[in-house]
Amino acid sequence: MDSIERTIHIDAPVERVWIIVTEPEHLGQWFGDAGASRAGDTITMAWKEHGEAELRIVREERPNVFAYRWDANDPGIGDTLVEFTFATEGSGTRLTVVESGFGELRTATERQRELREGNVGGWKHELGDLERYAQTVTV
Repeated sequence: MDSIERTIHIDAPVERVWIIVTEPEHLGQWFGDAGASRAGDTITMAWKEHGEAELRIVREERPNVFAYRWDANDPGIGDTLVEFTFATEGSGTRLTVVESGFGELRTATERQRELREGNVGGWKHELGDLERYAQTVTV
């Protein structure tokens, strides 16, 4: 399988979830654990254990779609596309994230599979952090 797809419901309006997902001061809290910054179409994410990664924004249609490309935890083999879609669901937001392109990475099929599986667990963890963060922060 070439992609990962996860959908969650967040008990907050779409505009609030958009801000939490796209603005570095929030993104660096729930996605990274050591902050984030943005310069133009690039967000630099930081993690205490994993260092930094560049998220190169390729689509930003407020408040419906936010997408970026990033190296899949293995620089030099290509990148994957991460796309968030936001939809109003009752008084909250249905957020879907799809990460695709693992099959196009320039590495062995087994390594593509390992990277994808690592990110399956990563997205489960990160989206759980996002749900919790959205309940504690005001924007």
